Parts: sequence; C-alpha cells; structure tokens
Amino acid sequence: MSNKTYKPEWQPENAGKEYASFVMPGVEINPTVKKTYKAKKVKLTVDEYVKGVLEQNITIFSKTITLIESNSEEHIKIGQEVLKKILPYTGKSVRIGITGSPGAGKSTFIEAFGTYLCKQGLKIAVLAIDPSSTITKGSILGDKTRMEMLSREPNAFIRPSPSGGALGGVTRKTRETILLCEAAEYDVILIETVGVGQSEVTVRSMVDFFMLLLIPGSGDELQGIKKGVVELADLLIVNKADGTNVEKAKVTCHQYSMALNMLQPATQGWKTHAVTASALTGKGIPEIWTEINRFVDTTKRLGVFDQRRRQQTLEWVYTIIEEELRKRFFNNPDISAVLPEIEKNVLSGELTPTNAVNQLLNIFFKNQ
Repeated sequence: MSNKTYKPEWQPENAGKEYASFVMPGVEINPTVKKTYKAKKVKLTVDEYVKGVLEQNITIFSKTITLIESNSEEHIKIGQEVLKKILPYTGKSVRIGITGSPGAGKSTFIEAFGTYLCKQGLKIAVLAIDPSSTITKGSILGDKTRMEMLSREPNAFIRPSPSGGALGGVTRKTRETILLCEAAEYDVILIETVGVGQSEVTVRSMVDFFMLLLIPGSGDELQGIKKGVVELADLLIVNKADGTNVEKAKVTCHQYSMALNMLQPATQGWKTHAVTASALTGKGIPEIWTEINRFVDTTKRLGVFDQRRRQQTLEWVYTIIEEELRKRFFNNPDISAVLPEIEKNVLSGELTPTNAVNQLLNIFFKNQ
C-alpha cells in the first residue's frame, strides 16, 4: 500500500494545507487484473419472452412490455415476433376505457374498482394513455404511487404510458401491451386516458366498454364536457356521491340521464345511462361491474362485441399505415432538403398549400 496522498484535480499543483479535501491512500490495483464485477446483461430470445409471458413470469412480462415500448428498430423487430407468437392466446379479456372531467377522481375510482375486482378473484391490468407527456416529458407513474392499495394486490398490474411519445406511438404501444396482458391471462384491462381531446377518441377505439366519470354539481353546459365525449360513453358515472354530495350527485345523475335521451347510444343494442358511485366508500362499485357484465352478455349475444373488436383491429392496421407513411415522408432526405423553402413560399403567399403538397409528393414519389 502506498503512503502517498493524492490531491483532487481541482486543487492547484502547489496548494498547501488550506484545502481541507484530499484523497486518502488506498490499495493499488494491479492494472493487469481484469474487472469482473460488472454483471453482464442477459439477452432473452423470442421464445424466452413468449414463455415468460404465457407462464405469467412478472419479471419477463415487464421486460416484454419494455421491449414493446422501445423505439429501437432491433427491439421493434423482436417485439413483433413475440406478438405474433402470443396472438393465439389473446382476446379473452374485457377491455374497459375510463376518462373523466378534471377532479372527477379517476385514480381513486380506478383503485377502488380495481381492488374490488381483485377481491373477486380477477386479474387486473391498469394501463394509461398520456399524450400530454409529449409536452411535459412526464409520466403517469405518479398515479402508481397514489394507487397504494391496488398496487399491493398480487393480481394487479399497473403500467404508466411511455413518456415523451406522440399520441400515435403511445397508442400503438398501448394496443400491443393489451395483447401481452391478455396472453398473460389478465381478465380485465383498464385503460385510463390522462390527456384531453383526441385521447378519448383513441381510447374508445381500443376498448369494449367506455366509462365517463363526472363530478356532482350542476349539470349546466354538461359541466363543460363536450357532447362528443358523452356520445362515446357506454356508462356515465357521477363519482364522489358521498357525505354532503349525495343529493347533488342524484340531481346531476338525473340531469345527465335526461340529456342522454337526446343522444345516439355509443354501442348498438345498448342504452347508455348514468349512475352514482363513491370510490371513497365503495358504494355503487359492485353495481358498475354488474352493468359491465350485462353489457358484455348483451353485445356478445347480438354479435356487436366481436364485430367491434374486428373493426378496431382493421382501424389499427390503417392507423399504422398512416403513421409509417408519415414517418417515411418526413424522413426522406429529398423532402428535408426542400421543405424549408416550400414552407417559406407558402407563408409568403407565393405558393398555395395545394401546389405545395403536389410539389412535395412529386419529389417523394420520384425515387420510390
């Protein structure tokens, strides 16, 4: 062992004892000895991923979802091979979408509802679509910490949406994660929309049953909820119907029930209606699950359930085509070279938008 002390790099060469910091002597490492402490990452094969998902190995299952969420070309290729092999084991869950006005208590409701289902012996997966993360680069992971009771359930799995991704990308990954959850035999998949606007339509396009959470109070202007969002719902839930809110919740529920009589039902053969519930006390939660089961039984008997699933799968195909074409178009080097000039000409009024599009498409298809 050397008795020499070493000065940090930030100390001047001729520094005296005015510096309190110095490096204590230690054991000198033989430079010929190789470092062996670094653990080597184990790469799983496609079959190992598939086996882990089907056997419900939570570690491999989580790794498979991470693989699916990756934007790496290599990971996307492996992920698609995994999905192809697990596809025969999918399709047996009930997919439920949940949205709501700000302050409606979505996270509390999901925890109460998910915990109730777990107590019934069902396996529950909670997924989230968060297009707002494209701006904040944030994640809904915070909701996982708020759902403390549900996250402790052995039959529950909570997964945040990939942060920083475009809505289309998040949608693809959520759809593929749904398939993985079904292959891992999760009975109910809850998909929460965290953002606003287009995300509700997106969630509706990948679920069987869509719920809209509302706040007790006046029904003026439908609480600012767009009519289009109400038209997407199979069930309206006036949450927080507890304490002094009970009567207000009943009034709000009645007002929405009246409004629904003037709207087209979201699902053929099913009449959308409004109910009250309290995620805090659990009141109304069992009845909501009963309604969902009645919906599934009714729509399956009418053939609507399977028809919607098939239509959603085709819509998924067309959405992927649109996304891929858009990506290839804007990544094309010829387009990148002329786009700034064309944009400038459009903004200056020298070129109409239609002519700009025609020019760009001609350039794009020229070398295809």
